[in-house]
Amino acid sequence: MDQLVRAQTEHEGSDPTTGDVWDCRLVGLLAGKGREYRATSGTIDFTGLRQTWLREVAKEYGRQVRPTVIELRFTVQAASIASAALVSRPCGDMPGKLQLADMSTVVDAFRTAVNPKSRKPYGDTHRRALLGHWRRFLDRARLLGLMDEVPGAFALSPAFHQIDAQEEAKDELGRAIPENVIAQLDEHLHLIGTSYERGGWTSGDYARMYAAYYRIVRDTGRRPEEAARLKRGCVKWVDGKPTLIYDNLKRRRYGRRLPITEATARDIEAWEKDLSVLPVRDLGKEWLFPAPGQNRTLRGHMSAHHFSSKVFRTWVNRIPALLGEGLDDEGDPIPLDRSEIIVYGLRRAYAQRHADAGVAVDHLRELMDHREIDTTMGYFKVSLERKRKAVERVAPLTTDRHGNSRGYSDALAYEGQTVAVPYGGCSEPSNVKAGGQHCRIRFQYAGCDFYRPDPSYLPALEQQIAELRADKEAALAMSAADWVIRNFDDQIAGYDKSLGQMRNTLEQLPEQERAAVEEAARELRKARSAAAFVSLESLKIRGGA
Repeated sequence: MDQLVRAQTEHEGSDPTTGDVWDCRLVGLLAGKGREYRATSGTIDFTGLRQTWLREVAKEYGRQVRPTVIELRFTVQAASIASAALVSRPCGDMPGKLQLADMSTVVDAFRTAVNPKSRKPYGDTHRRALLGHWRRFLDRARLLGLMDEVPGAFALSPAFHQIDAQEEAKDELGRAIPENVIAQLDEHLHLIGTSYERGGWTSGDYARMYAAYYRIVRDTGRRPEEAARLKRGCVKWVDGKPTLIYDNLKRRRYGRRLPITEATARDIEAWEKDLSVLPVRDLGKEWLFPAPGQNRTLRGHMSAHHFSSKVFRTWVNRIPALLGEGLDDEGDPIPLDRSEIIVYGLRRAYAQRHADAGVAVDHLRELMDHREIDTTMGYFKVSLERKRKAVERVAPLTTDRHGNSRGYSDALAYEGQTVAVPYGGCSEPSNVKAGGQHCRIRFQYAGCDFYRPDPSYLPALEQQIAELRADKEAALAMSAADWVIRNFDDQIAGYDKSLGQMRNTLEQLPEQERAAVEEAARELRKARSAAAFVSLESLKIRGGA
């Protein structure tokens, strides 16, 4: 039908590009990069370009360059931002008098651009992309002679017109998906998928592919598009250790290598085994995540955008309840704003997890494949600030093994004078200096005067008491010596005293303050857990014990 309409238009000799709103069915532009078919729907609206000269240049640019519909829409969007900025300039409607200062005003508009629908600020990466479209539009328009009347001074200068790396670093940070939310996503991974069957694949086949893709982004921290473009055989084993081979598309660095855990490698290989028995078009045979149902595209791999905007969004909205980290005035968990959960947040969570664990900044920069170290440092700033606030809440509630208050006045004293050990802090100087690896009484903390538990260790204390009681019962069944049983009893009594004292202290706090302390305690436990996890995985990757 579209071809008939287009043929009729050509037969009548009418030009579908004369107006300010183009019908994509009639203009005949390709739909997008890698899509060798003409767009069959939608419009391109030039009415947002308020200056007649700019609107006509943009339309002639579209006629002569014949970009794809997607590229032309981005170009018009960028030109609309520039147009709005030029309205405030005295010479905005006089192209022959435009100067460098006018271009500086335009670039400032890109730096503060907002989404016209949501009215929320664009991320810096998107702003940089729009500025790039504006730059390419200007360059090509001048080459085509479309801007001969516009002075050369109205141009982008690398010295003045950049959205700098620090802004890009803030966008890279964005919002990491909290670990407790990732845990909730993992629990509901069985809900991911689609209802359709296509290309010889069942809905279950799609569900397994999407679940595998989610786990890979979560566990490797690669950008969504990089994960979507992984090839079969991307896991290489060297000396018994797995490495992921991927391409850094953003910086055009190909064949990059990332150490991964054996569990992640097994996940990838399990999906590859499942994939080997599924029908796949020739175009998709090299890809780990092929696109068997996209018949009109030359792209053989799954679209990261399709997963993010359709599959992931539908899945997140399908989960019955998602709770955030904070508590409301009643002390109940606050429902999470689901719009903040995006696939890229898994990459940010990967980075934040390692920063929380104290991974060296140079090592994390290599893991993330960042160009600017400022980007990597941002995660450490977030980690330190969050941990500092948590310590300030918990430090004053520190006790000794007798239950006496040994609170610290500030976060610096808490972290400088103690070291984290399994069931509390330790203030013994040589052990602090050795990072907790120099205990002289075989880790029987409940009997040590340097033992400094605080509320963040409550679950660990409860678990330790339960384990000691179980060990005591086993010792009794074995008819162990009396002194063995006494040792268990003494440890249980010591830990129970610390546990009871901290519970009493928390119960005496006002409800809101108690909720804040419990939240801070969870934050500190999460940081210690991440440190232990990453340290263990680093040993595995490096061949340690």
